[in-house]
Amino acid sequence: MLHSAEQLHTFTRLFFEKTGCSSDDAATIADVFIAAELRGIGSHGLIRISDHYKLWKAGRLNTSPQIKITRDTPSTAVVDGDNAPGMLPAVFCMNIAIEKAKACGTGWVSCNNSNHFGIAGYYAMMALEHDMIGICLTNANPLVAPTFSVSRLLGTNPIAVAVPAGSQPPFVADFATTPIARGKLEVFVKKGEETLFGYVQNKDGEPTNDPDILRKGGAMLPLGGDREHGSHKGYCLGAVVDIFSAMLSGAGFGPFVPPSVAYLPLPPEGNGVGTGHFFGAMRIDAFREKEEFKAAMDCWIETFRNAKSTQGQPQVLIPGDIEREHELISKEKGIQLIPAVIGELNEIAGETGIEMRL
Repeated sequence: MLHSAEQLHTFTRLFFEKTGCSSDDAATIADVFIAAELRGIGSHGLIRISDHYKLWKAGRLNTSPQIKITRDTPSTAVVDGDNAPGMLPAVFCMNIAIEKAKACGTGWVSCNNSNHFGIAGYYAMMALEHDMIGICLTNANPLVAPTFSVSRLLGTNPIAVAVPAGSQPPFVADFATTPIARGKLEVFVKKGEETLFGYVQNKDGEPTNDPDILRKGGAMLPLGGDREHGSHKGYCLGAVVDIFSAMLSGAGFGPFVPPSVAYLPLPPEGNGVGTGHFFGAMRIDAFREKEEFKAAMDCWIETFRNAKSTQGQPQVLIPGDIEREHELISKEKGIQLIPAVIGELNEIAGETGIEMRL
């Protein structure tokens, strides 16, 4: 069954209102969830409502937060997310970064005491409306073993960069520093499918294709999978994200990031507070005339799009192409949810008193 974006937005908003969020906050969170679904990133969409529900029931999520700036300069800020659902401090922070960029040319905001915030690209793309480049990084609960290790010390730690263009669609890169996002492993589990080798390892560091291996003491692998395929570079990327997200904000780093699932225990206190994010906004005309830059970006995009593709392969893609095309189709035809996710959501609706069913 296909669902409209409006229907799923309403369900998501109603759920977060039931957990204690204000109507405005619930709508903001729903915006991010539905953006993920529309862009074909279901691993960060409604499948995550179950995680939020369990965290809320366990008293590990603050749905009535007082998000605030704790350190401020003309071009930078640090924000305390007050243990809110991560979408709320993330939107708050990116708006601050944009306002600081308007005044100073660039704006940089770090955030601590937050939680999982959905797709990083959503926040980077907020800058596009202001003819700015948007940047978003976040650390995440430790499920990733560094190269040559069996210890889970890093998160999937995504990087998102959105760059405006002229006649061409914007360049939007949004990717984890692991071969697969944690939520996509959950999709495999829900579908009863195996994952690919090179994504995860068991508790002894041996290759496996079991998508549920994290519950059995296993770990995810850095981008590259193993040393021979460059996993040390994926490890470096994940480490950079962790440092920017946690060391600048005072959030938990590495193994001290609180898990975004209730079945894992909270880390010991004393090594930072909550999940950390880092946001940047860069005004184009602080570096180059806006229209000149956009024309140059069009040329860049067209050059790569017109690159000769390998035999049997489609046209070379630009980061953001697949998600944008998926969004157009989803808005017209609807969004497909995994049956197991629908069942889970309807069960949650019954438990929370939501009359709506999917």
